[in-house]
Amino acid sequence: MAGITGIFAPGKKKEVEKMLNKISHRGLKGKAILELKEATLGVVWPALYEPSLARWKKEKMVKDDRGTDHFALARVREKEPELKRDYIGVAPLYYIFNEKGDLCFSSEVKGLLSYGRKIKEMPPGSFFYKEKVNPYFRWKKLPLFRGELKIVAQKLRDKLSKAVKKRIKSNPAGSLLSGGLDSSVVASLARPRVQKMYTFSVGVEDAPDLYYAREMAKFIGSEHREIVVDLEGMLEVLPKVIYHLESFDAPLVRSSIINYMVANLASDYVPEVFSGEGGDELFAGYDYLKSLNKDRLPQELRDITFSLHNTALQRVDRCASAHGIVAQVPFLDQEIVDYAFQIPVDLKIKNGVEKWILRKAVEDLLPEEILWREKSKFWQGAGVEELLYQYAEENITDEDFGKERVLPNDWVLRSKEELMYYRIFRDFFGELQDLSWMGRTKVKE
Repeated sequence: MAGITGIFAPGKKKEVEKMLNKISHRGLKGKAILELKEATLGVVWPALYEPSLARWKKEKMVKDDRGTDHFALARVREKEPELKRDYIGVAPLYYIFNEKGDLCFSSEVKGLLSYGRKIKEMPPGSFFYKEKVNPYFRWKKLPLFRGELKIVAQKLRDKLSKAVKKRIKSNPAGSLLSGGLDSSVVASLARPRVQKMYTFSVGVEDAPDLYYAREMAKFIGSEHREIVVDLEGMLEVLPKVIYHLESFDAPLVRSSIINYMVANLASDYVPEVFSGEGGDELFAGYDYLKSLNKDRLPQELRDITFSLHNTALQRVDRCASAHGIVAQVPFLDQEIVDYAFQIPVDLKIKNGVEKWILRKAVEDLLPEEILWREKSKFWQGAGVEELLYQYAEENITDEDFGKERVLPNDWVLRSKEELMYYRIFRDFFGELQDLSWMGRTKVKE
């Protein structure tokens, strides 16, 4: 996960240097500034990433390139600024115009705040060119695949295996492992392709995720590492989490605390980790989806999948990059996404079992208790939800919550826990009137 930043104006090396310093954690291996006639472009890169600086300077570009279909880039195209982001938003990108009207961009919001507050998120599947944002990717409704179950499952298995294989850049490799279905699938597919596999998990004492992650690690023969945390440890890292995450959305922060800790643990062993992000959205893993009308379910799955860019994918990106490592998300390979939307919903939720077709596709890869384990939210499985919620309830009064609940942009905070996170966010980033770049997790009723 490289970091890119810059200003489409010449002679801005000093300014771009400051912007790069704000996102320097994204690239602990190297840093470069490309000075062009039309722009000053900067990049930092991690251990797995080796940019072609000579070629980039010739092509007048910098790029956060994951080596697959996940990327963000900035370049001078026919003397005009161009920004572009991958189809689903795995790689982050933001922009703003400074007082002189120059286009400034950065992989993280913190790299732009010195130039103003009207920051925009570059939409996934779009490019900015000639002062307009234009979509280059539009999801097309594909015909449902009506083949035999065995063929559907095998094709899914083959695509998953291919997506994991092409993202392995290091040996040994690492995988975040909650003991849930998605992370276990990815770890089991990666394990035979490397000589050594590390797996990592974090949770409070006796959390279900810790138990299932240990069992899965034994099953695939990985070298497993874990951290047992408590409320004090979570509160200690909370400000750092919010600073890197650039959000106060309660479900997102809650899950990011665990992600941040496990990424820190992983960074001591490997330069990259696999994540199971995207499996729930593509294969109907959330409990509330079972209550939806069958006709509504396909659209809901598309909506939550293409809303990942500034919620769950932001968590994955920021928590890994905070520690200078790369997080790979093979479930969001474009081939898998396209194929997942061709699978009928009655194969995704069958007999009340979520992600049924995914389970059938990998039933020989996982132990039974993990293959058929019921879905729990990341923070629930790790055991953090009640601790953080209760702490906020005890430390923020009803009166203060009533006074501070409505933000300057008219957003309404949903809980005292969210107010606790917002106060920390405000200390770092100020009281922003425009938060249009920030995502909010959909509340599932």
